[in-house]
Amino acid sequence: MAAGRGEFFRSVLEGLHRQPIQPAPGRPPPVRGRGKPGPGGGQAGGRGKKRRPKAARSPVSGDGYSCPERRREKKKADFPEIKTPPSKDNLVERLPSEILIKILSYLDASSLFCIGHVSKLFYQLANDDVMWHKMYMSEFGREMWKPKSVDDKAMKEEVEDRSAGHWKKMYFRTVAGQELNKWRRELREISPYTGLPRQTEWVLRNLNVTWELTVCNSWGQESTLEPSRAYFFESSVIIRWSGGIFISYHHISNIQLHGVRKETPNTPKVRKPDWRSLILKLDMKTQPSRFISKDRLIKLMHLSPGVMIGIWRGQSNVAFIMVSLHFHKLVEKSLLGSPVCPYPEPVDRPLADNLDPEFGLHGYTLHFVLHNTGTEIMSGHFRKLFCRTVQIQHGLVELRVIDRTNLSQHRSLSGNVKLPWKSQMLEGSVENCCIMTLTLLDEFQKPFWCVSSAICITKARRQLSFDYGGEHFLMEYRDADGKVRMKLVWLTEEKQFFLISLTVYISVTKVNKHFSTEY
Repeated sequence: MAAGRGEFFRSVLEGLHRQPIQPAPGRPPPVRGRGKPGPGGGQAGGRGKKRRPKAARSPVSGDGYSCPERRREKKKADFPEIKTPPSKDNLVERLPSEILIKILSYLDASSLFCIGHVSKLFYQLANDDVMWHKMYMSEFGREMWKPKSVDDKAMKEEVEDRSAGHWKKMYFRTVAGQELNKWRRELREISPYTGLPRQTEWVLRNLNVTWELTVCNSWGQESTLEPSRAYFFESSVIIRWSGGIFISYHHISNIQLHGVRKETPNTPKVRKPDWRSLILKLDMKTQPSRFISKDRLIKLMHLSPGVMIGIWRGQSNVAFIMVSLHFHKLVEKSLLGSPVCPYPEPVDRPLADNLDPEFGLHGYTLHFVLHNTGTEIMSGHFRKLFCRTVQIQHGLVELRVIDRTNLSQHRSLSGNVKLPWKSQMLEGSVENCCIMTLTLLDEFQKPFWCVSSAICITKARRQLSFDYGGEHFLMEYRDADGKVRMKLVWLTEEKQFFLISLTVYISVTKVNKHFSTEY
């Protein structure tokens, strides 16, 4: 059957390329096809007669006359009307629409989708609903029984009863739904330690998901950067861009982060277009960055949430960009959004336990990690966190995780608090800076507040505890949903930090919106 198709296409192209036969001297030029002479025929080239096009003339053997053939009017074909005039040099576009659609019907869905971007003609042909209906039924449904008298024209009328492009949308929606259900099954197993799916990293790697950074300057020019390295942890991932040429930091107008699923090397025959899902978009004018820390080569700027930009000291050139992403709904954000709109998380509001309104919020769980691109500095899992209604002040719900007065809860930070970085040529580390990944679970053990962002250590203005004699420091994070406050002491003999207090504050507005309450 494949050989028959190839022979058919080859004969069509040979007919288009075939040169017309040169006429003998003194005889009219021959035309293709045969036809009977119509009424009103006369001598070719006679005066007073309106000449027909050459394609409509037919020679009569034996004399010097030819009778023009009246072209039969064909019935309107049941194919989309093509308004684009065919090019004289493009032999394919000179074919009738029904033949082109017949040729395109042998393509698979990905090839048909790609060929629709070639020209306006192929865009209209590749969106034929009859063709997509047959493709949909052949892959996802059984052909419905029809009487033998029902022909393609009747099926065309049936399909056109729906909106234009219906079956094309149904095809891709079904394909996406089948694949969505497949990897969602892998995300059903929840870790009791983090409250997140266990297989998030495995799914991201298996689906070949990557992240592209688009930097736009003040003149509207955009440059898309491929990631240089991704660092995976149990509840977050850090992506670094250090290759290529960055524009000046002061000329950056906005930054966009897209999740992209790349085509696997196992299927190089058909190159499908990469779908880009917008994860975040930061405007440098409305969301200005703030200085975090520096070393002898760079200074580090931070944009909420989770974007870090390293700038060469004494210059305005960008050395690298790093983004820290929390695992909560990261697969959905990287795949199910659109190129211009992020993935909208479904709203699932649980019922609040108001049996004892004076008791307030209770049953919270916190998974807390301090780490950098290579090592884990501190990790903790804290259960049964609560807040009484009298503790709700200044629009914040206070959850005391590590109490300063309870010495048994204090813990040390392993290793130095620093953030390693690497550019295209050089590398280093910013001292007293790291990544904080926080996962707060509500009383139903569902993720309630998830953060993964850079945080730095600053020296406290006064002594925070009289139980320790070393220098005291603070680590603070704040956004619209809440804030985190940590108190640390530097132990000179051990040469390490000791965490003596950890408090999480949640916005009352976020709590009321999540539980539909009125605290």
